[in-house]
Amino acid sequence: MSVSGITEAATVRRAAAAISRAAAPLVRCERLTVRFVGREGTVHAVNGVDFTLEAGEVLCIVGESGAGKSVTLRAMMRLLPDHRTQIAGRITVGGKDVLALDRRALGDLRGGEVAMVFQEPMTAFDPVFTIGTQIIETVKRHDGLSERAARQRALELLEMVQIPSPARRVANYPHEMSGGMRQRAMIALALSCRPRLLLADEPTTALDATVQIQILQLLRRLQRELEMAVLFVTHDLGVAVEISDRIAVMYAGRFVETGSVRAVIRAPQHPYTQGLLASTVHGAMRGRRLEAIPGAPPNLAALPPGCAFAPRCRYVEAACATAVPPETWLDDARMARCIRVTANQSSA
Repeated sequence: MSVSGITEAATVRRAAAAISRAAAPLVRCERLTVRFVGREGTVHAVNGVDFTLEAGEVLCIVGESGAGKSVTLRAMMRLLPDHRTQIAGRITVGGKDVLALDRRALGDLRGGEVAMVFQEPMTAFDPVFTIGTQIIETVKRHDGLSERAARQRALELLEMVQIPSPARRVANYPHEMSGGMRQRAMIALALSCRPRLLLADEPTTALDATVQIQILQLLRRLQRELEMAVLFVTHDLGVAVEISDRIAVMYAGRFVETGSVRAVIRAPQHPYTQGLLASTVHGAMRGRRLEAIPGAPPNLAALPPGCAFAPRCRYVEAACATAVPPETWLDDARMARCIRVTANQSSA
C-alpha cells in the first residue's frame, strides 16, 4: 500500500471511528493494579488506574520517574515478566480483553492493532539486522505480503516519517543511524501495520531539544492523518501540552488529576500538578522563579496509608494521613484526588 493508500485507509477508519466513538471507547482500563513480588517485598507499581481512550484521541500520562507510567503501558502490551508480576483489573482494546488473550491472539494484537514506541530505539530494533529487514518481516508477519510488496511498504513508511534517501537507509543497521533517525525508523516500524492504538513511552526524552520538537510534530501529524489513538507517557508537562488532548497526572501508581489540556494547565486542582507546573519552564513563567517540589517520591514497597503526596504537600492536613483521598469529579472529564477539592469547584 502506498503512502496515499495508507492515508485513504485512514479516511475510511476515520468515518468508522466516528460511528464507533458513540458506542464504546477504543480502550477501557478498569481498576488496573500491578504488583512486583520480590525477596525484599512487594512493589505496588500501579494502584487501581481507570481510564478510557477514544479512537483518534491522544491521552498523555504525566509524572515523575517511578510514578507507574511506563508500567501501565507495558501492562497494556503484556510485556512485564510473568514470574514476578501480579496484574489485576481489566484492559480492553477494541472490545478484546488483553489480559485474557492467549499467546497467538496476543501476538496478533501486538503490532497489528496496538504498537509501541520506546524511549530508546535500540530496545525495539535487533542490532544484527538492518532497519529494512525488520520492517519487512513485521509487515509480512501481520499483513501476509510478499517480499517485494513488503519491501515497497518499508520504503514508503521510511518516506512517511521523513527519513531522507529511504532506498539507502533501508539497508542501514540501527547503529548506523543518528538518535533522531533511529527514532523515526522506530515510528515507521510501529506504524507498519496501521495500528489503531499507539503506545509511546517517553520517545523524545533522550533527544536534544530541536530533534525532540521534530519528533513530536511528526507524531502529532501522523496521529491525525492515520486517525490513531495515542497513549503517550512523559515526565515533561511541556511535551504533554504539545502532543495531547487530555492529561492524566500520575503519582505513586494512581491518577491524581485528569482533564483536558486546557483545564489542567489553566486551573490545576491537585497540589502535585501545581508543583509540576511551578517547576516547569514555560511562557507564563517569565520573570518568576522555578520552584522545585520538596522531598522525593514515596517508596512503592511501603506506601503510606493516606495520601502518598502528603509528605511533600504544602497544604497537608491531619486527615491526609489516614486514608487515600477519593476521586472528586468536577465534571464528566475532570477529576482530582485531593480532600481540598470539592465537586462544586470550577474547573475553568
